[in-house]
Amino acid sequence: MNIILLGPPGAGKGTQAEFIKANYPILHISTGDMFREAVGNKTAMGLEAKKYMDAGQLVPDEVTIGVVEERLSQPDCSNGFLLDGFPRTIPQAEALDKVMAGLGKRVDLALEITVPDSIIIERMTGRVSCSQCKAVYNTNFNPPVKAGICDKCGGELVQRSDDKEETVKNRLQVYAEQTQPLLGYYEKAGKLKSLDGNRDPQVVFKDVQSLLEKF
Repeated sequence: MNIILLGPPGAGKGTQAEFIKANYPILHISTGDMFREAVGNKTAMGLEAKKYMDAGQLVPDEVTIGVVEERLSQPDCSNGFLLDGFPRTIPQAEALDKVMAGLGKRVDLALEITVPDSIIIERMTGRVSCSQCKAVYNTNFNPPVKAGICDKCGGELVQRSDDKEETVKNRLQVYAEQTQPLLGYYEKAGKLKSLDGNRDPQVVFKDVQSLLEKF
């Protein structure tokens, strides 16, 4: 199966991707990993992407699509893949469909994990990690025994800059403007399935499994 994973930041896509990867022979490909591999392997598109990345600019769609095509054509994608973080816009989705057709493949399922914005803000703004051992806590849902101190090693707990409330709200706004239209694109193609992500991750995964077993 070739699956696109959709949902706002903080919806739990990464957790579900790990569950899927552990239970099915499907390769999990995140956009960040894909770019790092392409740059590290010095592929033609990787070198092109590096020019923009080094300049602190957004990598244009045509280069991003080239990196995606290079990655999806590799043998380890033959059993299917789970694409996380791409596509983000309708033009990217249209380009991906062309790439897939050229490879003799298709997107089988666009799986959306939905969570209300208010819950996402609560999840992400409460997230802190240990500056020493990197253990992760959530001050709202899974707080440390002593505020600001790691239970495991006693290190200081810090919040990442992109987990601050203003940043989280901006990321949700960008998702609503750029990526939510994709839901209509895949729904029209009969490939969209949406699941409530505001539940225990294991419960959500049971629904994911039910969907995948139908295929």
